[in-house]
Amino acid sequence: MVKKTTIYDIAENLGLTAATVSRALNNNPKISEKTRKLVQKTALLMNYEQNTLAKALKSGKSYNVGVIVPRIDSNFFASVIRGIEEELYPKGYHVIICQTHDQEEQEIGNINSLLSAQVDGILMSITNAQTKSNIFESISKKNVPLIFFDRKKDIANVSSITIDDFDGAYQATKHLIKQGYKRIAHLSNDRRLEIFKNRFLGYKQAILDSGLEYDESLIIETHSKVLAGRASTKRLLSLENPPDAIFSTSDFSALGAIQEIKSQGLRIPEDISVVGFSNEPFTRFMELSITSVDQSPIEMGRKAALVFLEEVDKSLKTKKAQQIVLQPELIIRKSSLKTNL
Repeated sequence: MVKKTTIYDIAENLGLTAATVSRALNNNPKISEKTRKLVQKTALLMNYEQNTLAKALKSGKSYNVGVIVPRIDSNFFASVIRGIEEELYPKGYHVIICQTHDQEEQEIGNINSLLSAQVDGILMSITNAQTKSNIFESISKKNVPLIFFDRKKDIANVSSITIDDFDGAYQATKHLIKQGYKRIAHLSNDRRLEIFKNRFLGYKQAILDSGLEYDESLIIETHSKVLAGRASTKRLLSLENPPDAIFSTSDFSALGAIQEIKSQGLRIPEDISVVGFSNEPFTRFMELSITSVDQSPIEMGRKAALVFLEEVDKSLKTKKAQQIVLQPELIIRKSSLKTNL
Protein backbone atom coordinates (compact mmCIF):
# COMPACT_ATOMS: atom_id res chain seq x y z
CA MET A 1 0.00 0.00 0.00
CA VAL A 2 1.43 3.38 -1.05
CA LYS A 3 1.86 5.79 1.85
CA LYS A 4 -0.02 9.06 1.37
CA THR A 5 1.94 12.28 1.46
CA THR A 6 1.18 14.43 4.51
CA ILE A 7 1.85 18.08 5.31
CA TYR A 8 4.66 16.83 7.58
CA ASP A 9 6.39 15.27 4.56
CA ILE A 10 6.13 18.55 2.65
CA ALA A 11 7.35 20.49 5.69
CA GLU A 12 10.39 18.21 6.06
CA ASN A 13 11.17 18.49 2.34
CA LEU A 14 11.14 22.31 2.47
CA GLY A 15 12.52 22.86 5.96
CA LEU A 16 9.31 24.55 7.10
CA THR A 17 6.92 23.91 9.97
CA ALA A 18 3.76 21.87 9.36
CA ALA A 19 1.72 24.91 10.44
CA THR A 20 3.31 27.05 7.73
CA VAL A 21 2.64 24.39 5.10
CA SER A 22 -0.99 24.10 6.22
CA ARG A 23 -1.50 27.87 6.04
CA ALA A 24 0.13 28.04 2.60
CA LEU A 25 -2.10 25.25 1.25
CA ASN A 26 -5.16 27.11 2.57
CA ASN A 27 -4.09 30.46 1.07
CA ASN A 28 -3.69 32.12 4.44
CA PRO A 29 -2.85 35.83 3.89
CA LYS A 30 -0.20 35.67 6.62
CA ILE A 31 1.96 33.53 4.32
CA SER A 32 4.02 35.31 1.65
CA GLU A 33 3.18 34.77 -2.01
CA LYS A 34 6.63 33.25 -2.62
CA THR A 35 6.24 30.66 0.17
CA ARG A 36 2.64 29.87 -0.81
CA LYS A 37 3.60 29.14 -4.41
CA LEU A 38 6.62 27.05 -3.33
CA VAL A 39 4.52 24.95 -0.94
CA GLN A 40 1.72 24.41 -3.47
CA LYS A 41 4.17 23.47 -6.22
CA THR A 42 5.94 21.00 -3.90
CA ALA A 43 2.59 19.54 -2.81
CA LEU A 44 1.71 18.94 -6.45
CA LEU A 45 5.06 17.28 -7.17
CA MET A 46 4.72 15.06 -4.09
CA ASN A 47 1.15 14.04 -5.09
CA TYR A 48 -0.32 15.52 -1.91
CA GLU A 49 -4.11 15.32 -1.63
CA GLN A 50 -5.97 17.47 0.89
CA ASN A 51 -8.58 15.81 3.05
CA THR A 52 -11.46 18.06 2.04
CA LEU A 53 -13.83 16.54 4.62
CA ALA A 54 -11.41 17.23 7.46
CA LYS A 55 -10.81 20.72 6.10
CA ALA A 56 -14.55 21.38 6.00
CA LEU A 57 -15.13 20.08 9.53
CA LYS A 58 -12.29 22.20 10.89
CA SER A 59 -13.25 25.42 9.13
CA GLY A 60 -17.02 25.03 9.06
CA LYS A 61 -16.90 25.55 5.30
CA SER A 62 -17.45 23.22 2.37
CA TYR A 63 -15.37 25.44 0.04
CA ASN A 64 -18.04 24.91 -2.61
CA VAL A 65 -19.98 27.79 -4.13
CA GLY A 66 -23.09 27.41 -6.27
CA VAL A 67 -23.53 29.49 -9.42
CA ILE A 68 -26.96 29.47 -11.08
CA VAL A 69 -27.48 30.89 -14.57
CA PRO A 70 -30.38 30.72 -17.06
CA ARG A 71 -28.10 29.01 -19.61
CA ILE A 72 -24.40 28.41 -20.15
CA ASP A 73 -24.49 28.42 -23.96
CA SER A 74 -24.15 32.21 -24.07
CA ASN A 75 -20.82 33.97 -23.96
CA PHE A 76 -22.19 36.45 -21.43
CA PHE A 77 -22.95 33.89 -18.71
CA ALA A 78 -19.87 31.80 -19.57
CA SER A 79 -17.74 34.94 -19.09
CA VAL A 80 -19.43 35.80 -15.79
CA ILE A 81 -18.61 32.27 -14.57
CA ARG A 82 -15.02 32.72 -15.71
CA GLY A 83 -14.75 35.93 -13.66
CA ILE A 84 -16.18 34.18 -10.60
CA GLU A 85 -13.75 31.27 -10.96
CA GLU A 86 -10.75 33.56 -11.41
CA GLU A 87 -11.44 35.10 -8.01
CA LEU A 88 -12.56 32.01 -6.09
CA TYR A 89 -10.21 29.23 -7.26
CA PRO A 90 -7.08 30.90 -5.83
CA LYS A 91 -8.91 31.11 -2.48
CA GLY A 92 -9.48 27.35 -2.46
CA TYR A 93 -13.15 27.38 -3.54
CA HIS A 94 -14.75 25.10 -6.12
CA VAL A 95 -17.64 26.30 -8.27
CA ILE A 96 -20.74 24.16 -8.87
CA ILE A 97 -22.55 25.41 -11.99
CA CYS A 98 -26.30 24.95 -12.46
CA GLN A 99 -28.53 26.18 -15.27
CA THR A 100 -32.27 26.76 -15.15
CA HIS A 101 -33.14 26.95 -18.87
CA ASP A 102 -35.42 29.80 -17.74
CA GLN A 103 -37.64 27.29 -15.92
CA GLU A 104 -38.86 28.30 -12.44
CA GLU A 105 -39.14 24.68 -11.27
CA GLN A 106 -35.57 23.97 -12.26
CA GLU A 107 -34.39 27.15 -10.54
CA ILE A 108 -36.03 26.11 -7.26
CA GLY A 109 -34.62 22.58 -7.65
CA ASN A 110 -31.12 23.97 -8.20
CA ILE A 111 -31.36 26.13 -5.08
CA ASN A 112 -32.56 23.24 -2.93
CA SER A 113 -29.86 20.91 -4.29
CA LEU A 114 -27.11 23.44 -3.57
CA LEU A 115 -28.41 24.05 -0.04
CA SER A 116 -28.49 20.27 0.55
CA ALA A 117 -24.87 20.13 -0.63
CA GLN A 118 -24.09 22.74 2.05
CA VAL A 119 -22.49 25.25 -0.30
CA ASP A 120 -20.89 28.28 1.30
CA GLY A 121 -22.77 30.69 -0.95
CA ILE A 122 -25.02 31.01 -4.01
CA LEU A 123 -24.33 33.47 -6.83
CA MET A 124 -27.15 33.63 -9.33
CA SER A 125 -28.96 35.32 -12.19
CA ILE A 126 -32.68 34.71 -11.70
CA THR A 127 -34.92 33.00 -14.23
CA ASN A 128 -37.92 35.31 -14.13
CA ALA A 129 -39.73 37.84 -11.99
CA GLN A 130 -42.47 35.39 -11.01
CA THR A 131 -40.33 33.12 -8.82
CA LYS A 132 -41.63 33.61 -5.27
CA SER A 133 -39.28 35.51 -2.97
CA ASN A 134 -39.59 32.93 -0.18
CA ILE A 135 -37.24 30.51 -1.98
CA PHE A 136 -34.55 33.22 -1.97
CA GLU A 137 -35.32 34.18 1.61
CA SER A 138 -34.83 30.53 2.63
CA ILE A 139 -31.20 30.89 1.50
CA SER A 140 -30.65 33.87 3.80
CA LYS A 141 -32.36 32.09 6.70
CA LYS A 142 -29.71 29.36 6.44
CA ASN A 143 -27.04 32.10 6.72
CA VAL A 144 -25.81 31.26 3.22
CA PRO A 145 -24.67 34.39 1.34
CA LEU A 146 -26.81 35.09 -1.74
CA ILE A 147 -25.52 37.42 -4.44
CA PHE A 148 -27.49 38.31 -7.57
CA PHE A 149 -25.77 39.27 -10.83
CA ASP A 150 -27.30 40.62 -14.06
CA ARG A 151 -30.91 39.55 -13.36
CA LYS A 152 -31.90 40.30 -9.79
CA LYS A 153 -34.83 40.46 -7.43
CA ASP A 154 -35.08 43.26 -4.88
CA ILE A 155 -34.76 41.52 -1.52
CA ALA A 156 -33.64 43.20 1.70
CA ASN A 157 -30.02 42.55 2.69
CA VAL A 158 -29.17 40.75 -0.58
CA SER A 159 -26.31 42.13 -2.68
CA SER A 160 -26.38 42.49 -6.45
CA ILE A 161 -24.01 43.29 -9.31
CA THR A 162 -25.65 44.65 -12.45
CA ILE A 163 -24.94 47.05 -15.26
CA ASP A 164 -26.82 50.27 -15.96
CA ASP A 165 -29.27 48.71 -18.42
CA PHE A 166 -31.18 51.99 -18.80
CA ASP A 167 -28.04 53.84 -19.86
CA GLY A 168 -26.95 51.04 -22.22
CA ALA A 169 -30.29 51.16 -24.03
CA TYR A 170 -30.29 54.96 -24.03
CA GLN A 171 -26.82 55.03 -25.62
CA ALA A 172 -27.84 52.50 -28.27
CA THR A 173 -31.03 54.34 -29.23
CA LYS A 174 -29.32 57.76 -29.23
CA HIS A 175 -26.64 56.37 -31.55
CA LEU A 176 -29.33 55.27 -34.02
CA ILE A 177 -31.00 58.68 -33.84
CA LYS A 178 -27.67 60.43 -34.53
CA GLN A 179 -27.26 58.20 -37.59
CA GLY A 180 -30.49 59.68 -38.94
CA TYR A 181 -32.97 56.90 -38.14
CA LYS A 182 -36.43 58.09 -37.08
CA ARG A 183 -38.69 55.03 -36.74
CA ILE A 184 -36.78 52.89 -34.29
CA ALA A 185 -38.39 49.63 -33.21
CA HIS A 186 -37.58 47.77 -30.00
CA LEU A 187 -37.43 43.99 -29.58
CA SER A 188 -38.04 43.70 -25.84
CA ASN A 189 -38.38 40.73 -23.49
CA ASP A 190 -40.35 40.00 -20.32
CA ARG A 191 -40.44 43.48 -18.79
CA ARG A 192 -41.38 42.08 -15.38
CA LEU A 193 -37.65 41.39 -15.17
CA GLU A 194 -35.83 44.56 -14.15
CA ILE A 195 -33.10 44.34 -16.81
CA PHE A 196 -35.58 44.23 -19.68
CA LYS A 197 -37.82 46.88 -18.14
CA ASN A 198 -34.84 49.23 -17.79
CA ARG A 199 -33.68 48.58 -21.37
CA PHE A 200 -37.17 49.43 -22.60
CA LEU A 201 -37.27 52.60 -20.46
CA GLY A 202 -33.84 53.68 -21.75
CA TYR A 203 -35.01 53.20 -25.33
CA LYS A 204 -38.25 55.12 -24.69
CA GLN A 205 -36.50 58.02 -22.95
CA ALA A 206 -34.02 58.44 -25.81
CA ILE A 207 -36.94 58.59 -28.28
CA LEU A 208 -38.76 61.21 -26.20
CA ASP A 209 -35.62 63.28 -25.49
CA SER A 210 -34.96 63.49 -29.24
CA GLY A 211 -38.44 64.74 -30.03
CA LEU A 212 -39.34 61.66 -32.08
CA GLU A 213 -42.78 60.08 -31.98
CA TYR A 214 -43.09 57.22 -29.49
CA ASP A 215 -45.05 54.53 -31.33
CA GLU A 216 -46.15 51.48 -29.32
CA SER A 217 -46.70 49.48 -32.52
CA LEU A 218 -42.90 49.43 -32.86
CA ILE A 219 -42.39 47.60 -29.53
CA ILE A 220 -42.60 43.80 -29.57
CA GLU A 221 -42.06 41.62 -26.50
CA THR A 222 -40.25 38.49 -27.61
CA HIS A 223 -37.69 35.91 -26.47
CA SER A 224 -33.91 36.33 -26.62
CA LYS A 225 -33.61 33.75 -29.39
CA VAL A 226 -32.73 33.90 -33.08
CA LEU A 227 -36.03 32.44 -34.34
CA ALA A 228 -38.04 34.75 -32.06
CA GLY A 229 -36.13 37.76 -33.36
CA ARG A 230 -36.77 36.70 -36.92
CA ALA A 231 -40.52 36.22 -36.38
CA SER A 232 -40.83 39.56 -34.56
CA THR A 233 -38.97 41.38 -37.33
CA LYS A 234 -41.28 39.84 -39.94
CA ARG A 235 -44.20 41.43 -38.07
CA LEU A 236 -42.45 44.80 -37.95
CA LEU A 237 -41.63 44.79 -41.66
CA SER A 238 -45.26 43.98 -42.50
CA LEU A 239 -46.48 47.22 -40.88
CA GLU A 240 -47.93 49.87 -43.16
CA ASN A 241 -45.16 52.18 -41.93
CA PRO A 242 -42.27 49.83 -41.02
CA PRO A 243 -39.27 50.84 -38.92
CA ASP A 244 -35.96 52.05 -40.34
CA ALA A 245 -33.99 50.71 -37.35
CA ILE A 246 -34.29 48.02 -34.68
CA PHE A 247 -32.82 48.07 -31.18
CA SER A 248 -32.94 44.58 -29.70
CA THR A 249 -32.63 43.72 -26.03
CA SER A 250 -30.52 40.69 -27.04
CA ASP A 251 -27.85 39.88 -29.62
CA PHE A 252 -29.61 36.62 -30.45
CA SER A 253 -32.89 38.28 -31.41
CA ALA A 254 -30.83 40.95 -33.21
CA LEU A 255 -29.23 38.17 -35.30
CA GLY A 256 -32.70 36.84 -36.11
CA ALA A 257 -33.73 40.35 -37.15
CA ILE A 258 -30.77 40.57 -39.54
CA GLN A 259 -31.62 37.20 -41.08
CA GLU A 260 -35.21 38.27 -41.75
CA ILE A 261 -34.21 41.68 -43.13
CA LYS A 262 -31.78 40.07 -45.57
CA SER A 263 -34.35 37.46 -46.62
CA GLN A 264 -36.64 40.29 -47.69
CA GLY A 265 -33.95 41.83 -49.90
CA LEU A 266 -33.35 44.88 -47.69
CA ARG A 267 -29.90 46.33 -47.06
CA ILE A 268 -28.30 46.80 -43.65
CA PRO A 269 -27.74 49.54 -42.57
CA GLU A 270 -28.83 51.54 -45.66
CA ASP A 271 -32.51 50.48 -45.53
CA ILE A 272 -32.74 49.39 -41.92
CA SER A 273 -30.25 49.30 -39.05
CA VAL A 274 -29.87 46.79 -36.19
CA VAL A 275 -28.32 47.12 -32.72
CA GLY A 276 -28.12 44.31 -30.14
CA PHE A 277 -27.26 43.94 -26.46
CA SER A 278 -24.56 41.80 -24.72
CA ASN A 279 -21.68 41.93 -27.23
CA GLU A 280 -21.66 38.19 -27.87
CA PRO A 281 -18.54 37.07 -29.85
CA PHE A 282 -20.47 36.43 -33.07
CA THR A 283 -21.41 40.13 -33.24
CA ARG A 284 -17.86 41.09 -34.16
CA PHE A 285 -16.91 38.07 -36.25
CA MET A 286 -19.77 38.24 -38.76
CA GLU A 287 -19.15 39.77 -42.18
CA LEU A 288 -21.80 42.31 -41.20
CA SER A 289 -20.57 43.02 -37.68
CA ILE A 290 -23.30 43.98 -35.22
CA THR A 291 -23.34 47.06 -33.02
CA SER A 292 -23.97 45.95 -29.45
CA VAL A 293 -23.86 47.03 -25.80
CA ASP A 294 -21.02 45.42 -23.84
CA GLN A 295 -21.91 44.34 -20.28
CA SER A 296 -18.41 43.65 -18.87
CA PRO A 297 -19.34 40.07 -17.86
CA ILE A 298 -15.90 39.03 -16.55
CA GLU A 299 -15.78 42.11 -14.33
CA MET A 300 -19.34 41.38 -13.19
CA GLY A 301 -18.30 37.84 -12.20
CA ARG A 302 -15.24 39.06 -10.34
CA LYS A 303 -17.27 41.64 -8.42
CA ALA A 304 -19.86 39.00 -7.48
CA ALA A 305 -17.10 36.71 -6.19
CA LEU A 306 -15.46 39.52 -4.19
CA VAL A 307 -18.78 40.44 -2.58
CA PHE A 308 -19.26 36.76 -1.65
CA LEU A 309 -15.77 36.62 -0.08
CA GLU A 310 -16.60 39.68 2.01
CA GLU A 311 -19.93 38.24 3.14
CA VAL A 312 -18.49 34.83 4.02
CA ASP A 313 -15.65 36.37 6.05
CA LYS A 314 -16.70 35.76 9.63
CA SER A 315 -14.18 38.31 10.91
CA LEU A 316 -16.33 41.10 9.43
CA LYS A 317 -18.89 41.92 12.10
CA THR A 318 -21.08 44.17 9.96
CA LYS A 319 -22.16 42.83 6.59
CA LYS A 320 -24.06 45.39 4.53
CA ALA A 321 -25.71 44.48 1.27
CA GLN A 322 -24.04 46.07 -1.73
CA GLN A 323 -25.76 47.22 -4.93
CA ILE A 324 -22.94 47.52 -7.47
CA VAL A 325 -23.82 48.99 -10.88
CA LEU A 326 -21.27 48.72 -13.70
CA GLN A 327 -21.23 51.09 -16.66
CA PRO A 328 -22.08 49.68 -20.12
CA GLU A 329 -20.17 50.47 -23.31
CA LEU A 330 -21.70 50.77 -26.77
CA ILE A 331 -19.52 48.99 -29.34
CA ILE A 332 -20.33 50.53 -32.75
CA ARG A 333 -19.98 48.31 -35.82
CA LYS A 334 -21.23 48.01 -39.41
CA SER A 335 -24.88 47.13 -38.71
CA SER A 336 -25.73 50.66 -37.58
CA LEU A 337 -23.28 52.95 -39.44
CA LYS A 338 -24.81 54.61 -42.48
CA THR A 339 -22.20 54.83 -45.24
CA ASN A 340 -23.56 58.11 -46.57
CA LEU A 341 -23.22 59.97 -43.27
